[in-house]
Amino acid sequence: MARDILNVDTSFVAAFEPHRLDLQDLEVVRLILHGTSVLDWHRLDLPDLDQVDSFLATHRIDWNNAGDRERVRFVFNQAINYLEEHHAVHFPKDLRDPDDLRTLFLEASTYTGRVRKRQALACMLLKLMHTINHMDAADLKHRAPVPEAELLDRAEKVIVEHADGMREQGFPLLAFYGSRKTRTSVITKLLSKRDSIAATIFDKLRFRVVVETQREILPVIAHLTRTLFPFNYVIPNASHNTLVNWRKAQKDEPHYAKLSGRLQRQRLRPGDWLTGNNPFSGSNYRVLNFIVDFPVRVDDLMSDLDPELRYMLGSTVYVMVEFQVVDKTTAEANELGENAHSQYKTRQRKTVETRLLRGSLSKLR
Repeated sequence: MARDILNVDTSFVAAFEPHRLDLQDLEVVRLILHGTSVLDWHRLDLPDLDQVDSFLATHRIDWNNAGDRERVRFVFNQAINYLEEHHAVHFPKDLRDPDDLRTLFLEASTYTGRVRKRQALACMLLKLMHTINHMDAADLKHRAPVPEAELLDRAEKVIVEHADGMREQGFPLLAFYGSRKTRTSVITKLLSKRDSIAATIFDKLRFRVVVETQREILPVIAHLTRTLFPFNYVIPNASHNTLVNWRKAQKDEPHYAKLSGRLQRQRLRPGDWLTGNNPFSGSNYRVLNFIVDFPVRVDDLMSDLDPELRYMLGSTVYVMVEFQVVDKTTAEANELGENAHSQYKTRQRKTVETRLLRGSLSKLR
């Protein structure tokens, strides 16, 4: 399948150049490249309500919907209670009970060169809200009688429609398609992994995005985090990047270099990028892939759930979706010699056969 994508029409006009990335975009793409967590951030850069609304929309939250506003308020109150009761944190009245909770994002974005107390408190609350919302969604997912296949179908539909919209807008996409792991593929992958539990299979639903040049990779990722999925639910430590060198990208793109001095300081892992190659891939295989906990609304599937429980847990669950992003030249190289998918499957199959035959005497990947 990977070879077929290179025959797709390439006449799209670039609609999202690197110079259009703002500071928030750059923070987000760095988070994805390095596999870090928003819990280690100390500020946002969402300076107006329009950007806040766009961010909430990636969570499938419509601020014009009264039910959605009530849900956000409930999570906010839970965060306040936790910090006050368990960490003795005190909040000023207007921050503890704001008329419009979206101002919390604005407070977290008011950086003037040093961390202010109000900004730090706002960030603290948002981190708690991020965690509580995710925890509640996991609880809802277990309680709601919704098959995983249905959730994956819904996520796939949203992503495919979004990809079609990007093409219509002129984004330089040579390909944007999804695939699902078959039951046989899941079994093989579990047997080839040391930690053979089903929860470790992140890529049951995977989307592959191919752009013309490497220069377009970061702008396309930034657009996806603006409009398709919430950047704060990109899974930490699950990014694998052997394609985009962050330091080189900053050096080669003057706009990135200009903004980089304003990026928040973070203690990142050594090196410019994550390696973490799949052990069955060829030694020259290069790709950027990351895992997103993708939000799926299930309002229409929860009629039998207790109304109070629905109020407490919300109407959104998350399913893991893998995104692979690569440029055309790299995609072509990834299909040659030892990098070919057929060679990948052969190496994986041999490991499984050896493990089943020899058990602990075999060399696990």
